[in-house]
Amino acid sequence: MTSATDSPLPAVTRLIATDLDGTLLRDDKTLSDRTTAALAAAEEAGIEVFFVTGRPARWMDVVSPHVQGHGMAICGNGAAVADLHEGKLIKVYPLDREIALTVVDILREAAPGVSFAVELATGIHYEPAYPPFHMDPGATVAIAEKLLHEEVPGTGAPVLKILAHHPEMAPDAFLALARELAGERASFTRSSPTALLEISGLGVSKAATLAACCAERGIAPAEVVAFGDMPNDVEMLSWAGASFAMGNAHPAAVAAASGMTLTNDEDGVAVVIERILAAR
Repeated sequence: MTSATDSPLPAVTRLIATDLDGTLLRDDKTLSDRTTAALAAAEEAGIEVFFVTGRPARWMDVVSPHVQGHGMAICGNGAAVADLHEGKLIKVYPLDREIALTVVDILREAAPGVSFAVELATGIHYEPAYPPFHMDPGATVAIAEKLLHEEVPGTGAPVLKILAHHPEMAPDAFLALARELAGERASFTRSSPTALLEISGLGVSKAATLAACCAERGIAPAEVVAFGDMPNDVEMLSWAGASFAMGNAHPAAVAAASGMTLTNDEDGVAVVIERILAAR
């Protein structure tokens, strides 16, 4: 593992892919002036910047003022591609509702006490036992089976992901259990310090959607630099030609990355971007 100052960089960097929470954003959920300037300088130099996050598109207001160029973001751990300039989803990779119901059944039996939230393309809804939610006051509160039910199959809003919370299990243990029992049905990851799983369609990940977006633009993995800090960033960090785990990163992210940078509160992403630009 090498540092932000000596890790090899691509011969040509055409795209920067960065996670938000715990990576680009400081702990207070803001962008520093240094990071804002680095992002703007990268795009001015002709490098595309993709925000690649577990957040839904409607929670991208934290970076919307700093969107340059194309304004594309990969949201929901790869389940959606959003145009932040237009404020709309342009591509969705949904989780089938019948598969979602099966996963709910499996986790209810294997982990008593689990509660669920359902993230639709139109907003989030959650169970009464799910931890209090304040960012979407208009959400429906009902059991997951009801939230996932459709009177006419195929007519409801796409399911981007399910969130499964357990009040007592260790986060990594909960993730390992879910992958063991239902990993052939859906994709499981996590980005929270609590036992909160994020469940997407099988094969859906930040890396898979980023790869598709890069292929559309004729950008090779070797021309991408990625940043992340949690298990939901692992595939992306492994896929990119050069990648950096934050100084505050989960061990799985550190193991997947080709280099390491400073923490999110120390402008770790900006440090590397400045080095990329200085080498051009």
